[in-house]
Amino acid sequence: MLDCAQLLIPGDLETTYRAGCRHFVDVCKEAIFRRGAFFVALSGGSTPKALYTLLTKPPYREQIEWGKVWLFWSDERSGPPTDPESNYNMALLSGFSKVAIPEGQIHRMEATGDLPKNALAYEEKIRSLLYGQPFDLVMLGMGEDGHVASLFPGTEALLVKDHLVAANFVPQKNSMRMTLTFSCINEARVIVVYILGDSKKERVYDALMHPEKDYPIQHVGTPSHPALWILDEKAAALLK
Repeated sequence: MLDCAQLLIPGDLETTYRAGCRHFVDVCKEAIFRRGAFFVALSGGSTPKALYTLLTKPPYREQIEWGKVWLFWSDERSGPPTDPESNYNMALLSGFSKVAIPEGQIHRMEATGDLPKNALAYEEKIRSLLYGQPFDLVMLGMGEDGHVASLFPGTEALLVKDHLVAANFVPQKNSMRMTLTFSCINEARVIVVYILGDSKKERVYDALMHPEKDYPIQHVGTPSHPALWILDEKAAALLK
């Protein structure tokens, strides 16, 4: 069993989404109580999209002090913020544009133009606005190849240890991406990976039960600070 992962398997799809929402609300409330603000790095993908829609509707919407929420992103595709494939665009359209987060507290990754330069600028923004502290929550998904954020198998950013953010060429997608690094992700106070659906069950089993496989997701969390994997019953089917 992978020693840098803790598992939460709430049940079916709807039950798992609601468990994910309750977890988000709990982490948010604790951060605001402790430091007066909640700094979160959002993920892209279909699972987070559904989660964002739920979070920004009753009953969860009323449980969050949106004026104290600071939004960042864990990765971004190369392109403008209006691109339908943009993680930033998806998060706002899924509901975050409808809640009262001050505009100055929403910080997208600028994944256009000179991405290495922009990655350094995003890193400096994180250090400055978080006063050198880690994120309260980093949200991640997992691709069927075991990638997280835009840390794909065989890519250079997997090896970056001296930066929080990296520009990363992804041959599998023939595109540049911007991504948080493992150094940034693993410093977060809470790391959560959402994995849902039958199509992910083989990779979930491989990653958890065969650490020697060396998928990117296996480098998320540490034995002393494990990541929380929130799985629905279909994604966890082979673990039983």
